[in-house]
Amino acid sequence: MPEASGQEVIVVVYDVVIVGGGAAGLSAALVLGRARRSVAVVDAGSPRNAPADQLHGFLSRDGMSPLELLSVGRAEVAGYGVELFEDRVVGVDFGFYVRLAGGATLKARRVLFATGLRDELPELPGVRERWGRDVHVCPYCHGWEVRDQPIGVIGTSALSVHHALLIRGWSDDVLYFPQSFEPSETEATQLAAVGVRLVAGTVAGVQVENDRVTGVRLESGEVVARSAVFLRPPFASPADPLLRALGCEFDETGFVRTDPSGRTTAWGVWAAGNVADQRAAVVTSAGDGFAAAVAINTDLLEEDIERAVLALTPA
Repeated sequence: MPEASGQEVIVVVYDVVIVGGGAAGLSAALVLGRARRSVAVVDAGSPRNAPADQLHGFLSRDGMSPLELLSVGRAEVAGYGVELFEDRVVGVDFGFYVRLAGGATLKARRVLFATGLRDELPELPGVRERWGRDVHVCPYCHGWEVRDQPIGVIGTSALSVHHALLIRGWSDDVLYFPQSFEPSETEATQLAAVGVRLVAGTVAGVQVENDRVTGVRLESGEVVARSAVFLRPPFASPADPLLRALGCEFDETGFVRTDPSGRTTAWGVWAAGNVADQRAAVVTSAGDGFAAAVAINTDLLEEDIERAVLALTPA
């Protein structure tokens, strides 16, 4: 793995620099490496799903540790000549010059952002400590593991009621704690119709005993017994300032605008995975990375052909 020194170093020239080494970034690096492109992956080493013991819904990798998946992925891409930088990107200038916190500058013909998202967890005692263990966001990722258990859903977003309705499919015992989002009359009817009960009162935290969630604690002091909790926190993208500086457009939901291949509105810039789609799971992000890599390689090929034809043209 190349190491950045204290002085600025320009590495000329990678075909592609990939910012982010999660499922999307490594999948793209694998495809591009196998296409014999020169590729660098820059990753700061803080994946969103690191707190989880296992990942799910990824065919042939169900139950694997997220960190193990990344370790295996890094070894695979390195086998195709992909260079891995354990560092953080602090700026990208047109050209493209990718500046790293450690002092290195990598030059690239194309850039792919695969930096994912960061969960903005509510300041409720117990949530951060149990995040990814028995406090979750995605029922498709962790619903099976807590099936038929008493589950609580804390209202932290406008989609929390839908969350509670969805989670009802995994358990007959689901309680909704409105917190910041009271259900509308229609939503309250829907919750009652499927057997999701509302709990009045403000949530003060998640009760943890013997290294596991045992309930949801209210400000009144009452603890409502639960063995798992779901909530939908707001998301933040660490790549947003970099993408905005490059002139990328964002949609009405606040996510960078891309075409189906992940191409942004800025020339030479792609985005894949959660950075462009908050709903993307690990397997989806890997697929997004594959699609972006094929599109980038095609774009580079067209440029290579154009240069070759120009080289044959008499002055």
